[in-house]
Amino acid sequence: MPTIVITGAGRGIGLATCKAFLSRGYQVIATYRSANGLASLQSLPHQAGQLQCFPLEVSDSHAIENFAEKLRGQTVDILLNNAGVFGGEAQSINHLDFNEWKQTLAINTIAPIELTLALLPNLRKSLSARVVAISSQMASLERNQPGYYAYRSSKAALNKAIQCLAHDLKADNIVVCPVHPGWVKTDMGGTDADISVNECVAGLVPLIEQLSMAQTGHFLQYNGESMSW
Repeated sequence: MPTIVITGAGRGIGLATCKAFLSRGYQVIATYRSANGLASLQSLPHQAGQLQCFPLEVSDSHAIENFAEKLRGQTVDILLNNAGVFGGEAQSINHLDFNEWKQTLAINTIAPIELTLALLPNLRKSLSARVVAISSQMASLERNQPGYYAYRSSKAALNKAIQCLAHDLKADNIVVCPVHPGWVKTDMGGTDADISVNECVAGLVPLIEQLSMAQTGHFLQYNGESMSW
């Protein structure tokens, strides 16, 4: 069975994608940060041995190294870099928390690249490796809107880093894409968001499964449509 690694899998989009990929027969390796996240993952319907759960703080380089060591020699077909933060409330020009901004960049921008490189030996063992990073339409430079400095900048930087990574991994035949999951009704997205988690996953999961080298380096929406950089 194919294997997928999903970060930030203890709630929201991450938890829902875990459930979907388990139902499709995948071997799912899920990372979480809290005891509640682990409990939510373990409650998902799955076959014995189909789900592995690991604690992981993605902004901790040592933790990433340890995680990669635990997966040494194992094939990874899909890496879904889902873990992320919104960056707090202090994101207007009159109220900026620069320490929180730095932490947001560490989690949203640097961690997906660091984890991908740590798992590169695992991805190279796959015949159709795909790396997906959850981005946001708020990263688009065409959306000229104020505020949310930390979140917008971290996702815009992620997009560029993923674009570079896609170029560098073409020779390995590894598909790499940033994906906007939609404005989703989660703890981060809020109750006024456009779509439910189930609607997001109904598009996101098939998109991830069907990604090809023709799409590598493209900024896509959960329904497969192209996004403006």
